[in-house]
Amino acid sequence: MKYLVVYTLLFLLFSNCLYSQTKAELEEKRKKTLEEISYVDNLLKTTEKEKKESINAVKIIGKKLNLRESVISNMGQEISLLSDRIALNTLAIDMMETDLKTLKNDYAKAVINSYKQKKGYPDIVYILSARDFNQGYKRLKYLQQVTKFRRRESEIILELKTQIETSKVKLQNDLYRISELKTREVQQKDLLEKEQGKKQEMVKSLSNRERQLKNDLEEKKRIADKIAIEIAKLIDEEKKKNIKAEVTPEQKLISDNFLENKGRLPWPVEKGIITSHFGIQQNPVLKYVTEKNIGIEITSSGKVAARSIFQGVVVNIFTIRGANMTVIIRHGKYLSVYTNIVNVRVKKGDKVETKEEIGDVYSDPRDNFNCVLKFMICETDYQDPEAWITKN
Repeated sequence: MKYLVVYTLLFLLFSNCLYSQTKAELEEKRKKTLEEISYVDNLLKTTEKEKKESINAVKIIGKKLNLRESVISNMGQEISLLSDRIALNTLAIDMMETDLKTLKNDYAKAVINSYKQKKGYPDIVYILSARDFNQGYKRLKYLQQVTKFRRRESEIILELKTQIETSKVKLQNDLYRISELKTREVQQKDLLEKEQGKKQEMVKSLSNRERQLKNDLEEKKRIADKIAIEIAKLIDEEKKKNIKAEVTPEQKLISDNFLENKGRLPWPVEKGIITSHFGIQQNPVLKYVTEKNIGIEITSSGKVAARSIFQGVVVNIFTIRGANMTVIIRHGKYLSVYTNIVNVRVKKGDKVETKEEIGDVYSDPRDNFNCVLKFMICETDYQDPEAWITKN
């Protein structure tokens, strides 16, 4: 019985510590997601004020919907964790109350028996009636151990009563927390439903301008093709150089370091949201149209500086009609590409450091004055930049 009590207490302690750690992680994740939703709201404010609708605005509100769904899912996970802990605490309380009842009964019987024995046969008589000193000493130690055992039993009873009361308080707090989370979950779902409606209205409005949207897609493809041609030239030139000379130790070291930092590289802007992903993507308005993206697009607001994601050398700067300036930086055998840049602060041949500003991202008045950076990473072929930069 005593061991069962100890195991119950240890089990409760472990489960509460585990929940506290997971709860803290969920709350931190939810806090960051809500902050990102607030940032997306700022990106959408101009759209609502000026009534300007665009593909990028649809992507932004789509990102907001994803974030909102993440918050709801996060709350669901915490509710599930709390429900599990409530079930465990309820079970533990039942076990402890059963143990407490048994301990109390056993302790009461032991006290009564001890009282009866002492009344008819006091401890001092029990000790003095020993046949010799050695036996008397053993009887004395035995009585001391019995007393110590009873004292410990009473301490266990008090400890168990305290733990039961503490567990009941936690149980009530958890029930209150679930009620609070469910209320907030309903609020988030209401917001999600309204935002879904806004997106549908925006998509419907844009669908009536199909010809313009197709022209915009053709323009986007033209810009991507121009960048691809310039990158292909650089790669071809590099291949020709490598025929004549081996890669320098410095270039190899930079390449290795760049690769080692995959997934940990800083963003090419300080703050923003990814509104266009790498690879084949379905158009958010024209459902029958897909786009092949060789990079990603990051949308930000305000004055936004583009910055190098790693140390390297500027190998090319060129202008593309409709996409402002493009800066290409070499990091050993890897290239990072930054398009839609104005006020370029570097020149070809410059060495740049990690996070060094290379220019400003263009703020487009036709797109609610948002700043959209087109960002690519390639070696011999294009790679998904989201696999290289840190998770936001």
